[in-house]
Amino acid sequence: MSASASPLALPGDPPGGRRAVLVWSVGVGVYFVAVIFRTSLGVAGLDAADRFHVNASALSTFSILQLLVYAGMQIPVGLLVDRLGTKTMLTIGAVLFTAGQLGFALSPTYGMALASRALLGCGDAMTFISVLRLGTRWFPARRGPLVAQLAGLVGVAGNLVSTLVLARLLHGVGWTAAFAGSSLAGVVVLVLMLVFLKDHPKGYEPEPLTHRGAAYVRRQIAASWREPGTRLGLWVHFTTQFPAMVFLLLWGLPFLVEAQGLSRATAGDLLTLVVLSNMVVGLVYGQVVARHHAARLPLALGTVAVTAVTWAAVLAYPSGGSGRAPLWLLVVLCCVLGACGPASMIGFDFARPANPPERQGTASGIVNMGGFVASMTTLLAVGVLLDATGGEYRVAFSTVFVLEAVGLWQILRLRREAVRRERERLVASRVTTVHVPA
Repeated sequence: MSASASPLALPGDPPGGRRAVLVWSVGVGVYFVAVIFRTSLGVAGLDAADRFHVNASALSTFSILQLLVYAGMQIPVGLLVDRLGTKTMLTIGAVLFTAGQLGFALSPTYGMALASRALLGCGDAMTFISVLRLGTRWFPARRGPLVAQLAGLVGVAGNLVSTLVLARLLHGVGWTAAFAGSSLAGVVVLVLMLVFLKDHPKGYEPEPLTHRGAAYVRRQIAASWREPGTRLGLWVHFTTQFPAMVFLLLWGLPFLVEAQGLSRATAGDLLTLVVLSNMVVGLVYGQVVARHHAARLPLALGTVAVTAVTWAAVLAYPSGGSGRAPLWLLVVLCCVLGACGPASMIGFDFARPANPPERQGTASGIVNMGGFVASMTTLLAVGVLLDATGGEYRVAFSTVFVLEAVGLWQILRLRREAVRRERERLVASRVTTVHVPA
């Protein structure tokens, strides 16, 4: 078997086509809006600190709570997606994250704002896994890596809207009008979804689930976790996603303004560069992985290595003086951070072939926990260290290297077993799809 062989087109594969693109586009539009709401705090961090009169640790609590809810719901959401279907979960998610964004706009106190971000995180948690499952139900397996990367790309576009549009609205019309106005996007995608979204093509209905109860839930989780591909996917997601997530979600703008002495406009342009780089790299990684399956691990490990080296250069430059990196180096950092999101999507490409269709949602939920647990940990650590050191960003951002080291060790530990099991499964699937005439 060639290591770079494309996945087989199995007899039960969905046909894809224009109808699939239309339905999938509606579903991914819900995820697009969820990402706008999720990342809206990243361009409003300094404004939020002033509005609610909080320090760095309390400010980081906004994002930590949101990600805590998100990460904690991934496995339950994966189980529910497998049981209830995509449309139901996306509908619930859209209602919750829209209510959370509107509540954040109207919150007069820090406590109410926290509750609103938690509600937003709850709705957001239901979107991405649902969109991944929608892709597997409407497109052939060989399109899986590209469809997943495109879903991530649309999410990045939502981040771009936060950076370019919401940031300008915030400083043009004010806090309440900007956040309340943006919540209308949730209403729009909810209506589109209710009208156009279908869980699967006609004639490709999944087998009904006959098992119920706690025992079935435990078996689903245990069976997914036993697969080395699922665990490898989790650690790939853990190690690659969080450097860019932390930067975009909260600490990038304060770091660039307060530690690097840039204007808000220039800092905003650099955040936009991260997003644009993400979009370009996502297209490249999706095409490479779809055509050369063996490139998955080198791409992931290469992204981790380049991210660590670039962060080290920024934090260590110069050894004395102002401690501010030159603009060209910050541009390089932002371009490199743009590769973190696409690299994290490779984690799903390890879990997908390791699990049957009835466990795809559960396995995706386990993988998706990785990056968000890492992001949540880093957000907290950066906030605490900033308060403890009087705003020393070099010390605070050094936590990036600690988590990357942990994740890298786990990836190297699991990679051989995961690849071996995947090769065995592909050989077995080839055998079962060969029909010998009687």
